[in-house]
Amino acid sequence: MATKAASFPAPEPVDPLAVLGALPGVPEAVESVRQAVDRLYAHRVMRRRSDEVASEAALRGARASAALSGADWSLEEVRRRSDFSADDEARIVGAALRLTAEAGQLLAVWRRSPLQALARLHLVAAGGAADEATVGRPRLAGEPVTESFVGITGIPLPEPREVAARLDGLADLLRSGTAAPALVAGAVVHGELLCLRPFGSFNGPVARAAERIVLVGSGLDPKSICPAEVGFAELGRAGYLKALEGYASGTPEGMAEWIAHCGRALELGVRESVAVCEALQRGAA
Repeated sequence: MATKAASFPAPEPVDPLAVLGALPGVPEAVESVRQAVDRLYAHRVMRRRSDEVASEAALRGARASAALSGADWSLEEVRRRSDFSADDEARIVGAALRLTAEAGQLLAVWRRSPLQALARLHLVAAGGAADEATVGRPRLAGEPVTESFVGITGIPLPEPREVAARLDGLADLLRSGTAAPALVAGAVVHGELLCLRPFGSFNGPVARAAERIVLVGSGLDPKSICPAEVGFAELGRAGYLKALEGYASGTPEGMAEWIAHCGRALELGVRESVAVCEALQRGAA
């Protein structure tokens, strides 16, 4: 006589980003960021002049992102200049400014198709690049990466086939949703894009713009007033690369180090916008 097979409930799907959110030190970083962001949003200036704070945060974030890519202009120089095609540094600054403006327009596209949003970001960053055939798409076999952000030599450049597979995996992960905090999701998107360097150029600015989209779209920073790029620049390129190498290692310790670094950068970006609020309150900005 045949016996009826026992039935067991299907295992719950694993949320990889939520797993990262539980790594040692990460919950503390998440909570510290949340408290800092909440304090900024509660500032009395935000009730009346949030648009001004957002505009200033966008400008300072773009300046800092360009500095990380080798174009370390003063804020006054960025305000003064109107020609962003004169030389390599000017093109980097122009790309960072365009990306910051575009990021806020891509939330709906990002939710539906992160890869389409990334292609758009690269198209915007490249502007009127001479080699239009390589713009707005991941690099193919044999195509070089002419990245102005130097120093990632310790992280091997993945082959295009691996890049495509990992981008697809990242997109699937983002579309399926996650219970992970915004800091964790943004840090993973940022770190993965920096390590993959999927495009032939402007990978650093695109990665930082993608993190901004995640932070805004998640609801952590809906008004885009917390320029993490400012914090990354303040912490320095050497620290940025060291933390990124931790991410690339794939070890729990390395991943936690990168997420914590992103948290510190975001808190410093918050501090920058608090200073802007204080200046507006005094009538000095």
